[in-house]
Amino acid sequence: MKLIRLRAKTTVRLQCRLSLSLTVTGLAAAAGMLLGCFLPEAVSGKDGLARLLEKAETQVVARNLHTPWAMDCTPDGRILLTERPGRIRIVREDRLLPEAWMTLGDVDDELACGLLGLAIDPHFSSNRFVYAAYTYRTTEGHLRDRLVRLREGADGKGAVDRVLLEYGIPGGSQHHGGCVKFGPDGKLYWTTGDLGRPEISQDRSHLAGKILRLNPDGSVPSDNPFSESPVYSYGHRNPQGLAWQPGTRDLYVVDHGPSFRDELNRVEAGGNYGWPEITAEQSRAGMISPVLHSGISKSWAPSSAAFVTRGRLAGWLLFTGLKGQALYCVTFDPGDLRRIVAFGELFTGRYGRLRSVIQAPDGSIYFTTSNGDGLGKQPPGGEKLLRLRLPGG
Repeated sequence: MKLIRLRAKTTVRLQCRLSLSLTVTGLAAAAGMLLGCFLPEAVSGKDGLARLLEKAETQVVARNLHTPWAMDCTPDGRILLTERPGRIRIVREDRLLPEAWMTLGDVDDELACGLLGLAIDPHFSSNRFVYAAYTYRTTEGHLRDRLVRLREGADGKGAVDRVLLEYGIPGGSQHHGGCVKFGPDGKLYWTTGDLGRPEISQDRSHLAGKILRLNPDGSVPSDNPFSESPVYSYGHRNPQGLAWQPGTRDLYVVDHGPSFRDELNRVEAGGNYGWPEITAEQSRAGMISPVLHSGISKSWAPSSAAFVTRGRLAGWLLFTGLKGQALYCVTFDPGDLRRIVAFGELFTGRYGRLRSVIQAPDGSIYFTTSNGDGLGKQPPGGEKLLRLRLPGG
């Protein structure tokens, strides 16, 4: 481990083995780092993070996937995984089944469009509901984004139950957001991008450039910040990953910035996150700046986020990077879970562009590649689903 620099803003940057770089902010954090105590207790001590990762196992679970985008786990141990052309695949006991769970026939996967987010209903065991977001083309040729509820039948296959919400503008072929997740409050969240029209993000009457919050039936919760509106927060550019922190239940979102300046934001109900008025290091009254950003000369292109709740990395926030080609790790102060103390990256460049990351109920961490989406180099064997296991769970 090598100390490279200490800036005026008290930022310490280190380079560790296995392509791990850590950034620690604050005098107390810097002092703790020099004592070897800057990592969470679960991975500190004599092993150290580098030695822990040397013992990690990475296994290819599935190959030849077609532009995978999102994953979620059913209570019976399956992983449902979306492919952008419109298929939802099944991984059972680390084996990709040849037959799709469902194929949506009206998906348009032009450019950055297609079948994107997926979420399993918290009550799936009794209602068999699954939620998905995708792009389709109207009879007039306009692209629109749609949130649907699906239902698994007795035959184990999915079918459309109902359309919950949709939005769009003519010519919106980029920045579709697309993350779909349930929060600990039982509400359904859907991230939407600005569709290439930045000014829409500041318009609360439009659903683009927002985080939306819905009841599972598609209705608007009575406690949303804006009366009779699904808008939960606004001023986002292209948010693609949501994660709730265990303990605080704080919501975090990763958002693509313009020409670098990618962001990690803590989300407040009704909050304005500034796009396109401010980005990254900028600030303005009434707008919320990110808790972490990639800087003005580096891009993560963050695409998915998940808090680790079990095992040696419990409490860490993981998010994937497309352009950054890494799995990013954010650690928080155990005494103040709202304070970031370290930031690092794993597997930089090893697998190319990374799209989605989840932790399964058994503690395994899964992530997917995204090299065949038109912006990367397709490797032999196509896109992959990989599993990361750390010693000790």
